Amino acid sequence: MRRIYLDHAATTPVRPEVLEAMLPYFGDEFGNPSSIHFLGQETRVAVEEAREQVARLIGAEASEIVFTSSGTEADNFALKGIAFANRNRGKHIITSSIEHHAVLNPCHFLEEQGFDVTYLGVDRDGLVDPEAVAKAVRPDTILVSIMHANNEIGTLQPVEQISTITREHGICFHTDAVQTVGRIPVDVEAIGADLLSMAAHKLYGPKGVGALFIRRGTKIHPFMHGGGQEKGRRASTENVPGIVGFGKAAAMARSEMDTEVPRLTSMRDRLISGLLGKMDRVYLNGHPQLRLPNNVNLSIDFVEGESLAVSLDLEGIAASTGSACTSTDMHASHVLTAIGVSGILARGSLRFSLGHANDDADVDYVLDALPGIVNRLRAISPLARSDRARNE
Repeated sequence: MRRIYLDHAATTPVRPEVLEAMLPYFGDEFGNPSSIHFLGQETRVAVEEAREQVARLIGAEASEIVFTSSGTEADNFALKGIAFANRNRGKHIITSSIEHHAVLNPCHFLEEQGFDVTYLGVDRDGLVDPEAVAKAVRPDTILVSIMHANNEIGTLQPVEQISTITREHGICFHTDAVQTVGRIPVDVEAIGADLLSMAAHKLYGPKGVGALFIRRGTKIHPFMHGGGQEKGRRASTENVPGIVGFGKAAAMARSEMDTEVPRLTSMRDRLISGLLGKMDRVYLNGHPQLRLPNNVNLSIDFVEGESLAVSLDLEGIAASTGSACTSTDMHASHVLTAIGVSGILARGSLRFSLGHANDDADVDYVLDALPGIVNRLRAISPLARSDRARNE
């Protein structure tokens, strides 16, 4: 049976070149980067080279990159680190209602610690209004955290406009760029970010390693305490193989960006137009143009997303109902609810996310397979039967 992976928003396969770069650091190159002998210095050189590669991918200085264990840790580091380091200036934080739970849950935690958080709504396309950010700013606002692109619906946020507002008020701006770094051009200067989160496994690197960009001069509380690694900002012996893999993946993403973005965009648009043209009562979620080049998120009437995903899996197609981090949660997606999708329709959501190994033949396979699956599921759906009865 043909097997097609269309869940790159959840994770990506490690590229062979990345694995090859990592392998020596599981074997002979095993030194601790903090050791002063030759084995330690060899791994230190490898870590610093990877830091340069990650920094170049986002237009940063190497000294502004702090390696973490994941994008989630990077988000936690940014929010908690800024909050605790600046609480003498104020205790107000602004974020959006559609952030990843790696941002929302730390915000809930900070509320328990006495901080005040404003959760901004979004429009039908999932966009945060910069004017809403400006209106929410208070004299005690110390941090604004708005994601670069939504992990479920793919909408790209107006982060450049938002950072203009934060800079005018002397407020730190953090963006969760886990879904964008390595997928589209990301430049911290153009964005105006003071902090930016990323994860290696979203750009064909290994799981278990991420990074936080921290602009030079930003006052932030260390997230982990122990040794003096990462210039005292994140204690713990470095994950050398993972960091090396992250660096290699970042270098490859940077070299391939100009050709990969238009290629993925073309396949994305053909998949969207094909599915909307072949089926009725199917709706695109997220902005039609301002979206990730690989993201297709649909809501399909009268069927459940779980049934769709299982049926596709039986056809050899790996897709998801939304965020992999909440795939066991049977409640409607908080992102789809926030953009006004009804609870019943939201539970019929399906996300395809394209990647490096996909081609036009994969798009054709989905276009052939999904309409038949939807028709079959609708034939046994009590919701579809009720709708037909109302219209007879």
